[in-house]
Amino acid sequence: MATGTLHSQLVFGCFLVLLLKSNLHTCEQFSIAFSKPSDCGVGGYFDISSLSCAKCGADQISGLNCECQTGFKVLTNNGASITCQKCPVSKPGVTQDGYECIRCSGSVGEDGKCECPTGSILGECVRCQDSFISMSQSCMCGSPNILSFTNLTACQTLGNMCVLNMHSMSTIINDACGLYNTIYRATAAQGNNQNIPYWRINMPWLYYGDQPGLASRVLQSEPLPVGFSFKGTNKNTNIELLAAVYTAQGEFIRWESVGGGNLQLCPDTLIREQAAYIFGTAYKQNCVLSVSDLLAGQSEPLFYDIFLVQQKAQGDRRLLAVPILNLNLQFNGQFVNQATNMNSWYLTRRLVLIDTLSGREKSLSSTPRVIRIASNLKIRFQLVPNTQKGAVYPPLMTVSYSDILITDPAKQTVTVSFSVEYEMDQNEARVKTDIALGVLGGVAVVYSLLKTASWKRRIASPLIDFPTILKFLLIYAGDLANVFFIITVGTGLYWLIFYKAQQFVSVLLPLPSQEERFVTYVGCAFALKAVHFLHKLLVQLSVDIFFIDWERPRSKTSKFVEGSGEGKPPAAPVSIWRTYFVANEWNEIQTIRKISPTFQIMAILFFLEVVGFSSLALRDNSSELRRSDEVYTPAYSRILRYGLASVMWLCIGFIQLIFSVFHERFVEDKIRQFVDLCSISNISVLLLSHRCFGYYIHGRSVHGHADTNMEEMNSNLKREAENLCGQRGLLPNSDVQTFQISITSRLRAQYDRILEPLTRRNGPSRLVDASANPFEQSTKAYHTMNRFLGSVIDHAHREMDYIVKDKLLFERLIGMEFIEPMDKSIFYNDDSYAFADVLFYGNESTLLIFDTLFFCVVDLGSQNFVLAAVLTYLQQLHGIKNGQNSAVDITIQDQEHV
Repeated sequence: MATGTLHSQLVFGCFLVLLLKSNLHTCEQFSIAFSKPSDCGVGGYFDISSLSCAKCGADQISGLNCECQTGFKVLTNNGASITCQKCPVSKPGVTQDGYECIRCSGSVGEDGKCECPTGSILGECVRCQDSFISMSQSCMCGSPNILSFTNLTACQTLGNMCVLNMHSMSTIINDACGLYNTIYRATAAQGNNQNIPYWRINMPWLYYGDQPGLASRVLQSEPLPVGFSFKGTNKNTNIELLAAVYTAQGEFIRWESVGGGNLQLCPDTLIREQAAYIFGTAYKQNCVLSVSDLLAGQSEPLFYDIFLVQQKAQGDRRLLAVPILNLNLQFNGQFVNQATNMNSWYLTRRLVLIDTLSGREKSLSSTPRVIRIASNLKIRFQLVPNTQKGAVYPPLMTVSYSDILITDPAKQTVTVSFSVEYEMDQNEARVKTDIALGVLGGVAVVYSLLKTASWKRRIASPLIDFPTILKFLLIYAGDLANVFFIITVGTGLYWLIFYKAQQFVSVLLPLPSQEERFVTYVGCAFALKAVHFLHKLLVQLSVDIFFIDWERPRSKTSKFVEGSGEGKPPAAPVSIWRTYFVANEWNEIQTIRKISPTFQIMAILFFLEVVGFSSLALRDNSSELRRSDEVYTPAYSRILRYGLASVMWLCIGFIQLIFSVFHERFVEDKIRQFVDLCSISNISVLLLSHRCFGYYIHGRSVHGHADTNMEEMNSNLKREAENLCGQRGLLPNSDVQTFQISITSRLRAQYDRILEPLTRRNGPSRLVDASANPFEQSTKAYHTMNRFLGSVIDHAHREMDYIVKDKLLFERLIGMEFIEPMDKSIFYNDDSYAFADVLFYGNESTLLIFDTLFFCVVDLGSQNFVLAAVLTYLQQLHGIKNGQNSAVDITIQDQEHV
C-alpha cells in the first residue's frame, strides 16, 4: 500500500529535535506515571512525545505546548521548547508567526497580534524556519536536506506512517520505518523518554528494540505488581486500559478509556462490551461490517498507544505499556511474528484499527482504492507459574490486518473479531496427566492379564492362541476405557472446583486449543468403552441356558374306577408352561437395571437446564447459576462442561444406586424374586457363561411337585412359612440356592455330546440327517439333557460328581478361581446372586460409565445438553430392546414346538 512521500520531508526536522534534547536513563520497567494535560498546571505543558508534563520557561503560557505570553515574541524555538522576549513599547504587536515585534497600523488584539481595520488585509513577511537558520544561516534548504518543519508532531507523523506500513522493515528499502530506525539508532546517546530504553526523546515509541528476539524478556521477565482475585474483600477483576489517541498528522487528541467501542469495532451494548475487561472472562466478539459504513465513519485513521492502568495506591496510577504482536509485520521480507517461537517475534507499540488514508490516490479527498482493517484483535494474559496471589505477566495484544480492494462499498463486507483470553502454562498438568495415564494404564494391563488368565481357566484352554490375544485386547479395552474415564472426570472436576472456587487466581482454564488433548482422551474413553459394552452384550447373548424341570409325572385319578379291569392309571404329562414362564421371566430380567434411565435423563436436564448448573461451565469466574440476558455470556469450556455433566450424571446415578439398595430391601428385588419363582416352579437354571464356568440356580421344590392346583400350592407355601418342610438350599439344612460353578471338562464334553444333534442340524447341510424329524430331535435332546443334568445334581454320576464350598476372599476380589476342577466340579456358594453378571443388572457400572460417556460425547460435539439427553435416552431404549429381543437359548432351540 502506498504511504506517500511526505515522510521524507519530516526526517530532517525530527532529527534536529532529537539532537537538541537529551536525557540518558535506562530501566527494565515499561511503565510511566500517568499525566494528562490538565495536570500540568500553570507554567507547564503536556509533552505529547513523552506523555508527561514539562515546565514552560519564563513569560510563557502552557497547553499542549508552550507559547509566549501576549506582548512577547519567540526568540528561539527548537521544536520542543522556546524562549521569549518582551516586545518594546514602540512595537507592541507580534507577527503572525510570533517571531518579531511590529508596530500595528490598526489595533492590537487580545492575542497580541495586529488587527486590520475593515476593508484591509494584513501583509507581513514570513520568517524562515529555525531549522534553516540553524543549519545554513539562510532560508535555503541545502542539499541533501529536505524541506521540513521542526515541531513535536513531525516525529509523531513519521511514526504514524511506519504504523500504516505495518511496522515492516528491510535493510534494502528505506521507507518510513527505515527512516524511523535510522533516527532511532543515531540518537541512542541522546536519552530516552520516561526512562524506557526503547523510547527516544521526542520520538514515538514504536518498537521493543531494533531487532527481533526480545519478546520473552518483555512478556515473561516480571509480573504485574498487582495480582488478581475473584472473591473476598480483596476482589480485583477489573482490567483498566487507557489509550493515548493521535491523529494521522501526529497531533495528540486525548487520553481515552479503552472500551465502549474504540477497540471493539462490532456494535454492542455497553454492558456487554465492558465484559471484555473483567479478568477471567473469556471474551470473543465477531461480526460482519459493511465497507460503506467503515468509509463513512472512519474518514481519517486514529492511532492508539495502549497502556494498562496499575493502581498501586489511592491516587498512584501508573501506566504499563501494552506490547503489540502485529502478524502482518515483515522483517526483511519474513513474517517473523507468525512464528510459533516467541524468540522470533518483534514486538511493537502503536496501533491503528482502520486505515482509509494510505489507499487514497491523487487527492486526500478521493475514495481510497484499498482500505486496511484490523480484522482480528486479541488481548492475552498469561498467569505466572506457581503463583498463589493472582500474579500475571504483562498482557500481549495480537493484531492481524486484512486489505480490502474497494469495488462496490455498499455490497462489500468484512469480518472482524475482538477477543480477550487467559492462559497458563499447561506443561505441568500435562506431565501429571501422562504420569497418571501411564501408572493406571500399567495397572490396567496387569488387571486385564489376570482376567484373561481367569477366562483361560474357565474355558479350560492352556494354550495362548489368537483368540486368547483377542480376548485380552477386548478386556483391556474396557479397563483402559475406565482409566481414561477416571482421568478425564478427575481433570474436569479439578478445573471445575479449583477455577470456580479460587479466591486469588492460581489457575486459569486451558484455552480451546489446549483442550484438544483432553477431548482426545474423552474420545478414546468412549470408543474403548463402546467396544467393551458390545463385548459384554455379545457375552450376554452367547450364554448357554438350560432350565432343569424337576417335575415328575403324576398318575391320573379322573375317570378311573378301581376293579374295572383297566389296570394302573396312565401318568399325567408334565406341563411345559412352567418352563416357558420361567424362561419368559428370565428374558424380562435380562435388561432390568438398578437405575431408571428415564429418571436419570429427567434429573440431569432439570439440574443442568432448569436449575442452571450449566452456567458453571462458562469460561468466566462467576459461580452464579442464573445470568441476565443483558450481560455478556462467554463460551463454554469443554473441560468444565464435561466435568460438570459427567459428575452430575454419576452423582444422580449413585443416588439411584443407593436408593435401589433400600428399594430392593424393603419393596421389591426382582433378582431374588426370580430365584423364588424358580423354587415355586420346581425349575432349576443352569447358566454357562464360559465353557467350564457358569452359574446354577437351585429351584427344586421342597414339596416335590409344583404342577398342581391353587389349593395345594397355597397349602405348600403355608407349610414352608411355618417351617414344616425342608429348606430350599441345594444342601440339606441350607438356604443357599445360587452358586458359581466350575465344571470339569468331562462334564462339559457330555453336555456337548447331548447337544451334538442340534449343533449338527444348524451346521453344514452335508452333516444333517435329512430323514430325522427336527421336532423329535429337539424333544429327545431336551429330555435327555434334563435327565442328565438332574442326575448330576443328584450325584448320580460318580465320574462327574461335584463338591460345594465357599470361595476365598481373594478369589472373590480378583474374580478368579485358584483351584482348577480336575476330577470333580466345584459349586461355590454365592449369596450375592453373581449370576446377575450375565444380565444388565450385574453390569451396572459398565452401563453407567457408557451412558455417561455417550451423553458427554454428544454434548461436546453439539454443545447442547437437551440433544445429548434425547440421544442418550434413545440409545438406552435401543439397548434394552436388543436385550429383550435376544433369543433365550434354552439349549433346545425349537422347544416351543415340543
